[in-house]
Amino acid sequence: MGISIGMVGLGSFGSGFVDMFKTHPLVDRIALCDRESERVAKFAQRPDFQDKFDPKDAYSSLEDLCKSDIDAVVIITQHWLHTPQAITALEAGKCVYAAVPLLSVPDGDEILDACDKLIDTVRRTGMHYMYGETTYYRPEAMYCRRRAAEGAFGEFVYAEGEYFHDVDLPSCNLREVHKNRLDSAAGREWQEMLKGYNERGIIGSAMHYPTHSTSGPISVMNAHMTKVCAWGQPDTTGDDFFAHSIPNETALFEMSNGATARICEFRQIGHTGSETFRIFGTKGSFKEKQWIDKEKAAPLTVSEMRDPLPDEVVEAWTKTSKTTDFYGGHGGSHGYLVNEFVDAVASDRTPVINAWEAVRYTAAGVMAHKSALKGGEVLEVPDWGDAPS
Repeated sequence: MGISIGMVGLGSFGSGFVDMFKTHPLVDRIALCDRESERVAKFAQRPDFQDKFDPKDAYSSLEDLCKSDIDAVVIITQHWLHTPQAITALEAGKCVYAAVPLLSVPDGDEILDACDKLIDTVRRTGMHYMYGETTYYRPEAMYCRRRAAEGAFGEFVYAEGEYFHDVDLPSCNLREVHKNRLDSAAGREWQEMLKGYNERGIIGSAMHYPTHSTSGPISVMNAHMTKVCAWGQPDTTGDDFFAHSIPNETALFEMSNGATARICEFRQIGHTGSETFRIFGTKGSFKEKQWIDKEKAAPLTVSEMRDPLPDEVVEAWTKTSKTTDFYGGHGGSHGYLVNEFVDAVASDRTPVINAWEAVRYTAAGVMAHKSALKGGEVLEVPDWGDAPS
């Protein structure tokens, strides 16, 4: 007996996950939910959806979907809605997959409050929550976690994580992304919310969405940030896009295992883009898709670094996509994210990227920005502990 999944948010990013969830062999039924009815219709009218989709499972609001008997919901909506919507669904007795970021708003205290509420809700309801952080399932991260489990790094010494994404990067122009987000009912609501932050003089930062940078070192070392000092580089060009935020920030962290980590979030940088990490240990190190020890540096292929997916999942996705390139975007992480959530719900277990992981990835960036606003003052990073075993 499989599970039922409700897809919430069928925009440009969310729609890319629908087929993977629908064709996963452990999913028997799929529901579709979006405020824009034409987005629902795009999938609901497809002949290949009729085996797992019933017209009664089309919804225009999360609240209505939560009244149904669907087992779990996948929330891939706008970044200011993720945690509030996740809490709504958890309270309704649904397991939840929520896209990153946990909550990206200019006010860091509001983000920390969301972290606290998320942990409390997951504890209280007992429902499963998974955070859709793509870096966790990049091939490099999977490989490094295997080597860490073997003890190949020795003692961890130092790590670096970075997300270089210039606002005008041709492959993903952030001005266009922002414009598209505002061109919707939810986007118009967000514009009104932004006015309130701006009137209060709140200065935001890319560090409020740090998870592509922080999750690699945290998940590989199985350690979290405890203290931080950070510095920012304000915009000097008069670009309106950065009128209420700092585009580039660099943070230095003390880790719970005694190692040090450097995290960079840059949105004004002459670079083709980088979403990566490097980790150094007393016995071995990893950087630029190479395993390095005291004798040699060995380049690695993607297939060498990836963990295998279950055979039945590969078979189902290959049959549907007519190709072996079914892993999806962000370094081929999407397929792994889908499989982990579906399997966790079907097996009634805590997902590996759970709420406790999510708040660790997020709070580190919030405190880094607070430190930058204080000229590099050393601040403690709050922590909510480990996920219950």
